[in-house]
This record gives sequence, structure tokens and C-alpha cells, in this order.
Amino acid sequence: MSKNSTSTQTDLLQEFTTLELAQELARRLAIAPNDWHRLKANRQVQAGQQVGAALVFLLNDRPQEALIHLNQAAGWLDRSISAPPCPTHGSQSSN
Repeated sequence: MSKNSTSTQTDLLQEFTTLELAQELARRLAIAPNDWHRLKANRQVQAGQQVGAALVFLLNDRPQEALIHLNQAAGWLDRSISAPPCPTHGSQSSN
């Protein structure tokens, strides 16, 4: 990539707020419903999704929610949590 190309990309990114950039990053890191089965056990993908969400909460001045997502990301990375059952195949409540 040439220096001019890098400058152009940086200039384009300046048009967005930090929050808008974080929201786009979180959107890109989110696991799409049709990819859930394939990626549910991918710890790096799961952690990335949580970190993206945490960043958005932090930039929205919601540190407690950010911390929840950061802890979830850490849990994926240190293997202390695992994927929940599939939302469409999980047990149903009998209320």
C-alpha cells in the first residue's frame, strides 16, 4: 500500500466519530445468526465479538456494561466459559 493510499484512508476515517468506528467494528465482529453453529466454539471470534460490544458500551459512558462484555471476552480466552446451547434448539420454558 502506498503512502498516498494510506493517507487517503486515514482522511476518510477522520469523517467518522470514534463511536461510529467502534459501532462498525462491533458490527463486523458480531457473529451472524447463520454463522452461529460454525463459529460457536471459536474462542477468538467469540472474544472479539465481546470486545467489540464492550468498546461501544465504554464509548457510550456505560462502563458496567463494558466490563460485563470484557469479562465474557476473558472467559472465552481463558476457557472458563463455553458456547451456550443453540437458541433454536435449546430447551423451552414450561411457564
